[in-house]
Amino acid sequence: MVDSQYYLPNDIGVSALDCREAFSLLSPREQMYSHFLSRAAWYGGLAVLLQTSPESANIFVLLQKIFRKQPAAELEPVAMAAGLTSEEYQAFLVYAAGLYANMGNYKSFGDTKFIPNLPKDKLKALVFASQSFKEQPGEMEALWDSCSSALFSLEGKQKQLGLGSKGITTYFSGNCGLEDAELAQKFLDFQKLSAYNTRLFKTEKGGKMSYEVRLASAVKSGTVCAHAASENQTKMLEGYRRSFTFGSIDAHKEGSRFWIKDKGPTVESYIGFIESYRDPFGSRGEFEGFVAVVNKAMSERFAKLVSSAEVLLPELPWPRDFEKDTFLKPDFTSLDVLTFTGSGVPAGINIPNYDDIRQSEGFKNVSLGNVLAVAYATQKEKLTFLEEDDKVGKLNGCASPQDDQGKFNFDQNTLINPVTGEKVTSWYRGNETWDSRFSTIASSYEECRAECVGLFLCLNKLALSIFGHEGQDAEDVVYINWLYMVRAGLLGLEFYTPESSSWRQAHMQASFVILRVLLEAGEGLVHLEEVAGADGRPDARIALDRTKIHTVGKSAIQRFLCKLQVLKATADVAGGRALYDGYSAVTDSGPHDFLRLRDTVLLRKEDRKMLVQANTRVQGEAVELVEYEGSAAGLIHSFTERFQEDAEQLEADLLELSKRDSPCWCH
Repeated sequence: MVDSQYYLPNDIGVSALDCREAFSLLSPREQMYSHFLSRAAWYGGLAVLLQTSPESANIFVLLQKIFRKQPAAELEPVAMAAGLTSEEYQAFLVYAAGLYANMGNYKSFGDTKFIPNLPKDKLKALVFASQSFKEQPGEMEALWDSCSSALFSLEGKQKQLGLGSKGITTYFSGNCGLEDAELAQKFLDFQKLSAYNTRLFKTEKGGKMSYEVRLASAVKSGTVCAHAASENQTKMLEGYRRSFTFGSIDAHKEGSRFWIKDKGPTVESYIGFIESYRDPFGSRGEFEGFVAVVNKAMSERFAKLVSSAEVLLPELPWPRDFEKDTFLKPDFTSLDVLTFTGSGVPAGINIPNYDDIRQSEGFKNVSLGNVLAVAYATQKEKLTFLEEDDKVGKLNGCASPQDDQGKFNFDQNTLINPVTGEKVTSWYRGNETWDSRFSTIASSYEECRAECVGLFLCLNKLALSIFGHEGQDAEDVVYINWLYMVRAGLLGLEFYTPESSSWRQAHMQASFVILRVLLEAGEGLVHLEEVAGADGRPDARIALDRTKIHTVGKSAIQRFLCKLQVLKATADVAGGRALYDGYSAVTDSGPHDFLRLRDTVLLRKEDRKMLVQANTRVQGEAVELVEYEGSAAGLIHSFTERFQEDAEQLEADLLELSKRDSPCWCH
């Protein structure tokens, strides 16, 4: 029997991402602008298939060819005739939807491989009985042969993404290990090159090793979108075009600078190689793009929060010397997503991720309102590990750098580390960045720091009052926020791999670290126990004493947050790793057997919802919004209609790119 964590269940949640009202409020010009930006995002997002696993692109093409000829309802009788049961056919639909939703055969949240929950011979029978196979038997059989083994394989390191012996990655050739990643990073830092849009391939000839750093680029002609609403948008798009044409991160940075200047647009967007969560070394970005419409009412409240920054920031538990030289007010908006491409859809983002731009020019915060409305809504009976009564109801700090000329922006003789009480002895030099120094722990460490800031500042009455929460209502919000975090820490154990002692998801590792910090605080703040469930199987209960949040809880987060900030600001990699790895450890010793609790979490886990996104298409002078039902079949249908115009050429290009890389994985 295969562990259920490698299947997507037939009853997995699938919801349509509603953006009709927001889209209808746009002007014709704004709708056209949104349409073309969405097309760019969807086509660029196909790169994620090649960034995920060696077989992902081939599986994608196989599914596209099948469903373009026969929609899910039309294919069902073919499946029955081929010997599949209705449950097995549904399992196939869920698998296909999962591959589209994750843009590959590894979960975007957790990096675990998922395989079809039906026998391989049954799936082969369906593929061979399909209309696409009947029309192109040679091509379809070759396509099946190219990916069918990997499609079902759970051997060794194929169970999860990782570097070297720890898992599968296409950011590095199969013969690369951590030492190769470190060597390449030193070279890139020396050359003042960013790793964001690169992959690393190692070859050996005559006993001599050579490395090839591949940049994502396509030397083609292109034009700037004619429907841009402002000069900033036009210059932003021109920067992106040059970046994607020539593989230039500097050009993308230039586009990002104009994006930051484009304050309060009606249509918000961003595109490029952005988040480094899935690079095992933490330096290379996965492609993503989004197009969204501003929710003006909620955005006004976020603007008030930003305006209160001068009052709120001094409340944070570290000296001013360990913060940015100048606070640059970010654009903070609530958006309804029209398009979000990549391996998953987050609830919010804080970008750009370029440290130099964030330090000197700023950034934007966006909360994705319609995503929050559907992706994180949970039925009461599925709120595991809580008492029944509980079921109702990113700032920067890479301070003190040394520039290329060796000049400092702080006094080495007087700046004291508030954690150790001694002079600061480490800092960022030259072209070093947060990602390049802290590498493998950078993403999770930063998520943890951001979550701790949120926990700490939600105790501030001013911050809560901005969103209309006062008195007992405000206290309830604080309690739910903190309770959600400790429960998330327990749920995070699903994303820990004991065999390699590694975490597969940055946010969930961060939540577990915070749980450990709050458990360590003691005094009855958090209570965690193993119990027997109503079904007789192992279960767990976690509770939070709301009367101790403002005292015990606040003090614990205050101390820990100060350590996180200072270690980050001073580039103290050794200290940062020791602290973070210590709290990240999952063991069976101590007051809680976290390894056994992990088994309980896996027993009762709930898979993340998949989101069905709309398409847009031009009809004469107007843009039409095309929506789909919130089901596996609806998600599949959205993808087969997404690339209709040039499907055959697009699929051929994907297969060619996949074939070109294939020799690099055989190690």
